[in-house]
Amino acid sequence: MSLISEMLSYSFLVRALIGGTLVSLCAALLGVSLVLKRYSMIGDGLSHVSFGALSVAVAFGWSPLGISIPVVTLAAFFLLRITENGRVKSDAAIAMFSAVSLAVGIVVTSLTTGMTTDVSSYMFGSILAMSRADVRLSVLLSVIVLFLYLVCYNKIFAVTFDESFARAAGVRVGFYNVLIAVLTAVTIVLGMRMMGAMLISSLIIFPALTAMRIFQSFRGVVICSGILAVIGFLTGLTVSYMCSIPAGASVVLVDMGIFLIFYLIGFVRQIR
Repeated sequence: MSLISEMLSYSFLVRALIGGTLVSLCAALLGVSLVLKRYSMIGDGLSHVSFGALSVAVAFGWSPLGISIPVVTLAAFFLLRITENGRVKSDAAIAMFSAVSLAVGIVVTSLTTGMTTDVSSYMFGSILAMSRADVRLSVLLSVIVLFLYLVCYNKIFAVTFDESFARAAGVRVGFYNVLIAVLTAVTIVLGMRMMGAMLISSLIIFPALTAMRIFQSFRGVVICSGILAVIGFLTGLTVSYMCSIPAGASVVLVDMGIFLIFYLIGFVRQIR
């Protein structure tokens, strides 16, 4: 209790706890559909796009969120359109966007500000980076994502597993794909403040893969994924504070530990 009280006495930690928890929850819920649709690495690709946009924004003194959110949203939309047309495979398109965006960010940074604290925090994450505006945006994002899964659960389920059947059933597949892509883009931009461009994709991948070790139903995976994401983030942030290590790396290692535990549980259940 004394440790919790001490952590809550710092305003930046309170912001990190609230904002990071909500972003982790959103990333986990969206991640279930993305992993099942084989778009799990879109988080990595869009985080590099965000880094490129943030580097340009920092170099010219513009608002980082004001630039990065629309740019990453457009990138998510174009990735979706390219892969839907079938001309480029999803993994190739993500790798292409990722490499080019990261290169743009590095070039702009080297020619202007250099590796400043702001750029470094977006690259590797910083526990101090979460502002009040980020927290408010995180609350709005979480409300939208939770509303989407509560009200449109059956449609998301259909779009995730069988787009052809969903279209035949009258579901607007394109609309829901774009909506998931846009929400994922915003989640990634906000999550980069804490996790950094190098680690943000872990919030999307780990909870979904971990839940799938135990649960077989889509509903079970979604609920378990959300719970594990919150537990993993809170535990990782606490370990980060206690051991004075970067929050992003701490959260990833905790998520990896949870995955290994669930993997062993699933393995034992299969043997029996």
